[in-house]
Amino acid sequence: MTTNTTPQTEAATAANGDTEIRPFRIDIAQAELDDLANRLDQTRWPDELPGVDWSYGVPLEYVKELAAYWRDGYDWRVWEAKLNAYPQFTTTIDGQNVHFLHVRSPEPDATPLILTHGWPGSIVEYLDVIDALTDPRSRGGDPADAFHLVIPSVPGFGWSGPTSEKGWNRRRIAQAWTELMRRLGYDRYGAVGNDLGSFVSPEVGRVGGEHVIGVHVTQIFSFPSGDPSEFEGLSAADVAAVKHMKWFWENLGAYNLMQAQQPQTLAYALLDSPTGLLGWNVQLLRDLDKDFILTNVMIYWLTRTAGSAARIYYEDDKAEHPSEPTSFPLGLAGFGNDFKSIRRFSERDHKNIVSWNEYDIGGHYAAHQAPDVLVGDIRAFYRSLR
Repeated sequence: MTTNTTPQTEAATAANGDTEIRPFRIDIAQAELDDLANRLDQTRWPDELPGVDWSYGVPLEYVKELAAYWRDGYDWRVWEAKLNAYPQFTTTIDGQNVHFLHVRSPEPDATPLILTHGWPGSIVEYLDVIDALTDPRSRGGDPADAFHLVIPSVPGFGWSGPTSEKGWNRRRIAQAWTELMRRLGYDRYGAVGNDLGSFVSPEVGRVGGEHVIGVHVTQIFSFPSGDPSEFEGLSAADVAAVKHMKWFWENLGAYNLMQAQQPQTLAYALLDSPTGLLGWNVQLLRDLDKDFILTNVMIYWLTRTAGSAARIYYEDDKAEHPSEPTSFPLGLAGFGNDFKSIRRFSERDHKNIVSWNEYDIGGHYAAHQAPDVLVGDIRAFYRSLR
């Protein structure tokens, strides 16, 4: 990959007030791709108990199938070109290299948005919504619904990584995002988030103050407080959602615990073995199409950021988070086959929820799985705030 300076150089120059925004283009050396192919060829596969399916973790045959396609069917150059079709930049904020797509709408009065991805995702999460959000006129839509898009790689992830010091939790990321938007000349803007982005974007609303028009997320992670009265009169659907959430953390939450406690211990395996990285990341990418899975995994592999990306769980677990409710306009678009946000708990933590829509389709990666529905919900939310 090519860039004008190293993250270490950028950190040093930032201390002297460097706010330069540098053009960036992804250019992975062929030797990196050859090394990956060789490592895939040399995979040492584990054994597996018969008939256990997903109960012990990601099944062997599933990972073998993905790895075979990765080795002989997947084409990184196609996805590299797709990413490079959009303007990319790097800048240094708070000592950290920050990589981002910056796609301006042809409509000069478009509303600026900053979109934040999650783990084990990347900026690839949003590729399928860029054109519709930036240029509705070309699709027969209302040009007033157009957005200028800023899509950063979270510090520690992809070409924003690795992080070089402690403390990059959701609030510090949000502070970096408000500085990024200021640096780009956006005085009033919205924030959109999924997964980790659904934690970061509300913090953008907190720290951005009057600059933030509103925040739109695909999950509101508000959980029971422990007060039994919170469950009185709760709908059957919400009770079921609480039970499902409890089941998820007890049966599929190992990644959260490991990354919040021992991210460095995990990093050795993820950085050295592509199939190890694939198996770890695909536990939360299952049932998605192979190219989407592998492009996200490739970004972690090629940038050597699987370990630094995992650190966000540690940093966020150890941080103190604001306890007061938010007051900015908040919108939710919840999708099927995802965590179900529960309005009663959400209204305890967010006092100005102005839009709440739930859809039966899609999934955790709605921008990829149901892009038209998500685009429509984002447009309607910000239209209501004009």
